[in-house]
Amino acid sequence: MSRAETKKTVLVAGAANLILAITKLVAGALAGSAAMLAEGAHSVGDTLNQAFLLTSLRRSARPPDRRHPFGYGNERYFWSLLAAFGIFVAGAGYSIFEGILTITGRGHGGEQVWLAFAVLGLAAVLEGGSWIRAYTQARREVRDSDRDLMEHVRQTPDITFKAALFEDTAAMIGLALAAAGLTLRELTGSSFWDGLASILIGLLLVVVAFTLGRDSRSLLIGQAAGPADQRAIHDEIISPPEVNGVEQLLTMHFGPDDLLVAAKVHFSDDISADEAEDIAGEIDRRLRERLPIVRHVFLDPTQEDTSPRGPEEAAELDPVGLDPVELDPAEQASEVRPSDPAWRG
Repeated sequence: MSRAETKKTVLVAGAANLILAITKLVAGALAGSAAMLAEGAHSVGDTLNQAFLLTSLRRSARPPDRRHPFGYGNERYFWSLLAAFGIFVAGAGYSIFEGILTITGRGHGGEQVWLAFAVLGLAAVLEGGSWIRAYTQARREVRDSDRDLMEHVRQTPDITFKAALFEDTAAMIGLALAAAGLTLRELTGSSFWDGLASILIGLLLVVVAFTLGRDSRSLLIGQAAGPADQRAIHDEIISPPEVNGVEQLLTMHFGPDDLLVAAKVHFSDDISADEAEDIAGEIDRRLRERLPIVRHVFLDPTQEDTSPRGPEEAAELDPVGLDPVELDPAEQASEVRPSDPAWRG
C-alpha cells in the first residue's frame, strides 16, 4: 500500500471536512437544527483528525536511528489513537449533548431550513467524492491480495487509511440521519426527530471512535501479521528441502509497510553450520521478495527434527503450522534475541 496514496486520501478528506465544518455550523445555527449542528461538530472533529493523521504520516517516515533502530512507523498508530479520541470528544460528545437539549425542549428554533437542506446537498457531493477516493484505494489494494474488501479493511495495518475510510463512511450515514431528522421535524412540527437524529449521529461516532481506538491500540502494542501473510511466511521458510520445520514463528508490525519476522527453524542433521547460514540468507531474500513489507528477518537455526512437515500432521497445529504451547512464558519472552550471534538479520 502506498504512503503517497494514503496521504492524498487524507488530504482530500481534510479539505472537504474543513469546508463542510464551516457551512454546516452556519446552516445549523440559522435553521435551528440540532442534527445540522451535530454534523458541523462531526466535520470539525474530522478536520482535526485529518491534521493528526497527516502528522502521523510525516513523523512515521523518519529513518531509524540509534535510539529507535526499528524506525518510527508506530507513530502512525499513536496519532491515530489521538484521532479516535478526537472523534469521541469533538464529535460524539457534542452531538449527543445537543440532541438531548433539543428533545427536552431547550434547543433553539430557526427559519432558514432551506439553507440546511442546501448544505446537506453540498456535503453529500463533497463527502461522497472523498469516500469514493478512499473506496477506490481500498479496491486497488484488494486486487493485489487474495482477500475480499471487508477482510482487507479489517486486517490492513494502514490505520491512517482506515481512519479516513471510516470517517467518510460515517459522514455519509450522518448526512442521511440529519436529512431524515430535519425532514421529519418539518413534516410533524416536532423537534423530537431533529434531536433524535443528533443523538444517533453521536452514537455512530462513538462506534467509529471505539473501532479506530481498538485497532490503533492493538497495532501500537505490537500486532502480528495477518493469517494470510503468516501462512506465506511459513511456506517460504519451509520451502528449502534442508528445512524440516518451524518450531516458532513471531511477527510484529512496526508500521503498515514494516514487518518484523523472527523464527526458530529446524534444519536437517546432515548440513553444516555454514550451509545453514547460506540457506537462512536465501530464506531472508525470498521473504523480502514475496512480501515487500518484510523489513527485518531473524532466523534461529537448530538441527532438531521435532516439527511435523507433512500436511496431515501440520493440520493439527495452528493455521501457520506452529505449536503455541511449545515453550513456557519465560522462554517465549526471551525467544527473539536480535543481539544473539545465532540470529541472522
